[in-house]
Amino acid sequence: LLDDIVLTHSLFLPTERFLQQLHQQYPGGPRGATRGSGLRRKRAVLAVLLHFLETYKGLLQEEESAGKVIKELYLLIMKDTSLYHELEDEIIKLHQLVETVELKVADETPPPNKQVKPLFRHFRRIDSCLQTRVAFRGSDEIFCRVYMPDHSYVTIRSRLSASVQDILASVTEKLQYSEEQSARGDALILVTMASSGEKAVLQPSEECVFTTLGINSHLFACTRDTFDSLVPLPEEIQVVPGDTEIHRAEPEDVANHLTAFHWELFRCIHELEFVDYVFHGERGRRETANLELLLQRCSEVQHWVGTELLLCEGLGKRAHLLKKLIKIAAICKQNQDMLSFYAIVIGLNNAAISRLRLTWEKLPGKFKNLFRKFENLTDPCRNHKTYREVLAKMKPPLIPFVPLILKDLTFLHEGSKTLLDGLVNVEKLHCIAEKVRTVRKYRSRPLC
Repeated sequence: LLDDIVLTHSLFLPTERFLQQLHQQYPGGPRGATRGSGLRRKRAVLAVLLHFLETYKGLLQEEESAGKVIKELYLLIMKDTSLYHELEDEIIKLHQLVETVELKVADETPPPNKQVKPLFRHFRRIDSCLQTRVAFRGSDEIFCRVYMPDHSYVTIRSRLSASVQDILASVTEKLQYSEEQSARGDALILVTMASSGEKAVLQPSEECVFTTLGINSHLFACTRDTFDSLVPLPEEIQVVPGDTEIHRAEPEDVANHLTAFHWELFRCIHELEFVDYVFHGERGRRETANLELLLQRCSEVQHWVGTELLLCEGLGKRAHLLKKLIKIAAICKQNQDMLSFYAIVIGLNNAAISRLRLTWEKLPGKFKNLFRKFENLTDPCRNHKTYREVLAKMKPPLIPFVPLILKDLTFLHEGSKTLLDGLVNVEKLHCIAEKVRTVRKYRSRPLC
């Protein structure tokens, strides 16, 4: 029950108010209460606070007001150390946790400069893929490219949670060093453009736009006069068929690299990002950057599979590549990387790939049968019954098909109310927490 409350309290009570309630409960019972009842109350509050800190950890750095309440409560508890020796073990653990989440109480020295991270997909791809994946927070600073109508670009340094207005301010500052743009810098608008040519103007108040861009989308800064003339980058339009590295790579190597990379992305997602993504989408994406990146990656793998096949010239080579991709999917399934497995199978089920009749006919019968089994496993009939049965038999570590977890949470959210007659629907919160805890279970052991 305690875990349910900590995982889902934000649905009915903001974090700061939740902690303030704890703060009010700590001093003890009503006047005249016995020492025993006061001790029990303090121990109960400590239990909730310890569990809260263990669950939230680094996320508290994004909530300054919540951190302030915790510091006040911490100082209050430390004053009681001499009076309540029975709480000594809990207080030692509390002190360690406060240090772990960087809520330093005594030392008010300014924090060291944070390392700037190239955001996955939106800067040089090779730089991003070679570095170890670490969890992103809204206050982290990143490098990102913003393109101009002539396809030149400026590289800006910005917070991940920056608003469109902040991004435009950085771009304008950069452009002041060029000759032509300084006079009209204040008229700039920020636009997202996909490789298909679809474009949309972002509102100045929107936040975390870096993680919500599509896999083939880029940021453009332009004036309203030049908006209609915007076109996608040349490399996204002029696609030249030919062999790529996938033809020379071994299926085992590709599958193992996919699994290792996706595990790092999955490991960076905080449990609470699943709750925030489904229930607090209207607040922006400040809390869900890591989850957004994994979902983008899933889409990217799907499109990569189709693109590689369609770029391949020659029927024999195309059939060989199709066979290799099915083999990669099989190894990913064996690695218990269901995210990569699903992405590859969905990519091969793309209408453009399904129409390659001669290629599919040239595929050996063994691989045709194997792919049919994969299609049955990813079949959404009866609420993905086959996939859920296979997943239930797997032991951690494993990477689930994350979009299905979000679908389940959305169903729980829309299927029942959070508050009934002003009272919290505890059954709904329990079901949500149970679903979120499956993520904890999947990551309970490290990937070898």
